[in-house]
Amino acid sequence: MARLVVLAVLAALLTPATPAPAQPSAATRAELPLAGRVVVIDPGHQLGNSRHRAEINQPVDAGNGQRKPCNTTGTATNGGFPEATFVWRVARALTRRLRALGAEVVLTRTTNSRDDWGPCVDVRGRLGNAGFRGWDRPADLKLSIHGDGSLSGGHGFHVIVAAKPDGRAASTSFGRTVRGALHDRGFRDATYTAGGRGFTYRSDLATLNLSEVPTAMVELGNMRSAADARVMASAKGQRRYAAALAAAVRRHLR
Repeated sequence: MARLVVLAVLAALLTPATPAPAQPSAATRAELPLAGRVVVIDPGHQLGNSRHRAEINQPVDAGNGQRKPCNTTGTATNGGFPEATFVWRVARALTRRLRALGAEVVLTRTTNSRDDWGPCVDVRGRLGNAGFRGWDRPADLKLSIHGDGSLSGGHGFHVIVAAKPDGRAASTSFGRTVRGALHDRGFRDATYTAGGRGFTYRSDLATLNLSEVPTAMVELGNMRSAADARVMASAKGQRRYAAALAAAVRRHLR
């Protein structure tokens, strides 16, 4: 018996290992639908913002001659599930989908940690602009992901784009594509804002005002709504949101 065991071990050691799956070639990657595209994903807030009040309360440029606090803490469900964590998980799932389609994805934050804060909204707004932080070309799109905290008891999502006339058409087109893709996945327009249309313009958000590329912000649901919160806190719901947003990016860039 001992001899058989030894022979089995030797056979296993001498058997060639199964080769790892071949990585896609450069030519294959170039054929992917979003090859060569650069998408900035902005997961709102940061889990540690509440521990760094002094830092996030410092005023920064918000565009349109305004100054606003660097950042805010974000909201949470009534059960305590943070917006920062919700949007981080959706952003990560979205990133995986977009990279599988060939896109280069840049996240405005790369952690979801109670030890970290920011980045400030002016940085979030400018990331992706040509010339900012050494970028030699503008990103193709930017999508800022949030969860709302309305206490009205309303439910549903809404998309926001900048009210500025310069570049508004491209952002409006992208925003409406985001709205349509969310509808396709069964999500419905917010009942508590934007007149129930799920789409609005704002002139006070640095993330939108300071961006020079087509940009949309989406409040994916009202985290204070029990119905929305159940979806937003679930892995299945987060994947549904990510699938809808990936479809919107692909649809807009194709």
